[in-house]
Amino acid sequence: MTSPVYYVDGRFVPADQATLPLGDLAIMRGYGIFDFLRTYRRVPFKLREHVLRLYSSAEQIGLAMPWSVGEVEAIVHETNDRNGYDDAAIRIVVTGGPSPDLMMPGQQPRLAVMAEPISTPPERQYAQGVGVTTTRMARILPTVKSLNYLGAILAVVEARKIGAVEAIYRTPDDHVTEGTRSNLFIFRGGKLLTPESGILPGITRQVVLEVAAREYPVVLTDLTYADLLGADEVFITSTTKEIVPVVKVDGQVVGGGRPGECTQDLMERFKAYVDRCLTEAVA
Repeated sequence: MTSPVYYVDGRFVPADQATLPLGDLAIMRGYGIFDFLRTYRRVPFKLREHVLRLYSSAEQIGLAMPWSVGEVEAIVHETNDRNGYDDAAIRIVVTGGPSPDLMMPGQQPRLAVMAEPISTPPERQYAQGVGVTTTRMARILPTVKSLNYLGAILAVVEARKIGAVEAIYRTPDDHVTEGTRSNLFIFRGGKLLTPESGILPGITRQVVLEVAAREYPVVLTDLTYADLLGADEVFITSTTKEIVPVVKVDGQVVGGGRPGECTQDLMERFKAYVDRCLTEAVA
């Protein structure tokens, strides 16, 4: 299989030749940001929204962004074109760059764009639903898509030990916010509820809110652990997962133990939305 082509700091190189200096703050201190999107039939989905979120992350941590939005989008398009995958996962990374003392950020961040064939969950997860765990963990700047995923990695490792696919953050006062790599939704009494604050504003989440509002009352609100366990239906969303039903939380059955009708309806509505976007993109 041909090696993917990456863009790294001004050059397009084979993935196995892509490197960063060891002194980059992304490597030394985990200081950097990223965003992650996908293509459908070679068309980047919601590229502008992902790039704007990247800039929001940069602003929140004081990371310089010397490239314009249009320049970043152009690099993403060229990276995508050079690889030619029908359905690709594209990661945009901005590193902290060099630092005189390996601590203080400078003004020379590095930009990388990586493209790979997308990996999506197996079909049985959509048909049968999945299990998730909850994790109590202090979080820093949840609205920033940071390179620092130490806590998330530890949480997912523990989740996988019991066969769960994701870990949901749970606060000291027993509220649930989002997953390590997903947003969280529940249906209760015919209403769609999802946390409003303390989360990363997911692009897939926003699409779901848009398509759901045409059919269901939507409520942005705090959710407790009890809300989660007592929900009629539960699902998570992300770029690669799209919408995945949840049927177990911490080993306890939720929503009757099977994907709910409203969740399945939203799954179909999401696919129809993507199809419309692709039709408009090639028109």
